[in-house]
Amino acid sequence: MEFRIIKSPSKGTMDILKRRMGSNGKSDVDDADAVGLVQGKMIEMICAADVAEKAVGVTVEDIRGSCPQNMILIAIFGDTASVEDAIHEIKRKLEEGKDLC
Repeated sequence: MEFRIIKSPSKGTMDILKRRMGSNGKSDVDDADAVGLVQGKMIEMICAADVAEKAVGVTVEDIRGSCPQNMILIAIFGDTASVEDAIHEIKRKLEEGKDLC
């Protein structure tokens, strides 16, 4: 899995993400102070989304795109501390060798 955090995302960055979320995207992401991006296999991303939402009060969205390697991208929206905590929890579970789910 790959991880990135964007603190104080620009309007343009948020516009890109919202377009790629599609019509089912949640509207409360406009107030996000940070966005965590996590990329991996679909099964990993579904479990990572579950871990993130259970760990702290964040919103997780599927970011659609075309990737020849069949990698999936999720975005974790929230305040900076919550996004950092959510990604830390995902990494912690991976390092412990536990299944994410």
